[in-house]
Amino acid sequence: MRAIGYFHPLPITAEDSLVEIDLPVPSPGPRDLCVRVRAISVNPADVKSRATRTPPKDEMMVLGYDATGIVEVVGSEVTLFKPGDHVFYAGAMDRPGANSELHLVDERLVGAKPERLTFAEAAAMPLTAITAWELLFTRLAVPYGVKTQTGSLLIINGAGGVGSMLIQLARRLTGLTVIATASRPETVAWCKDMGAHHVIDHHKPLGASLKGLGIPEVEFVASLTATDKHLPEIAQLIAPQGSLALIDDPDVLDITPFKLKCVSVHWELMFTRSLYHTPDMIEQHRLLNEVADLVDAGVLRTTLTENVGKITVDNLKRAHALVESGRSIGKTVLAGF
Repeated sequence: MRAIGYFHPLPITAEDSLVEIDLPVPSPGPRDLCVRVRAISVNPADVKSRATRTPPKDEMMVLGYDATGIVEVVGSEVTLFKPGDHVFYAGAMDRPGANSELHLVDERLVGAKPERLTFAEAAAMPLTAITAWELLFTRLAVPYGVKTQTGSLLIINGAGGVGSMLIQLARRLTGLTVIATASRPETVAWCKDMGAHHVIDHHKPLGASLKGLGIPEVEFVASLTATDKHLPEIAQLIAPQGSLALIDDPDVLDITPFKLKCVSVHWELMFTRSLYHTPDMIEQHRLLNEVADLVDAGVLRTTLTENVGKITVDNLKRAHALVESGRSIGKTVLAGF
């Protein structure tokens, strides 16, 4: 089967930064689905891995987390799916990725693809939907579906993949006032289209911008990028006994300034359940099925903004370069081999 990956971490401009190789057809384990991949999307996690992770000597690392496709073969203990099912999922960090014609994934990480979406539209959603959902409803413990919930949520980097999903979830499934940050006209428009009540510029003082909206403090902050840069401002604008959740990788995170306000700090990594095979690993299956139902009911929408074409080395390089630029909006996908 065809697969795309790399042997050495290189800049995306290098000729061998991504290469195609023929690999044996994988054999599913007891809880695995063997999925014929129809579409994928590219995430910052793909870009970071390609640039920094070194594969074992003479071995290729196949990247790719988000995927949609059709189940071809199931493992001996699979109970949730059958051959022919249309699925979407975000995979695992410690297994070969989905940038291949056939891909193995644990059934507990997989959901039924939303019926109203194409494979490409659905491929934009799993990783960011899981991350945003866990961040909002698990880490920050905002009640799901409770529109009487009061307070405000500040989302730093609202136009990215996770931000786009988080805006939708918070606006449509909670009663929170949703404030997103964006700095370009097109990203401001996107955040508003996703459902943000307000959009402020993260290049300007955040606290002053919030006060200009008549919001002196916020109960919840979702910091999706540049947390170390914004941390002093967050400490000032967050409410006493508020909550901060983050997903990025600051070199240092000094949370001492939060002590007097008794602020809780939460990390969100959607791969934790699969990395440690936690007892509640199947929650991601249930979560994705709920997301699919909400899409089919018209509550949530895909965050696909650009389809760069078929799954080829050249197109995947283009997608990596776009995500790496930091100027992408929503999600970039590729569809079909």
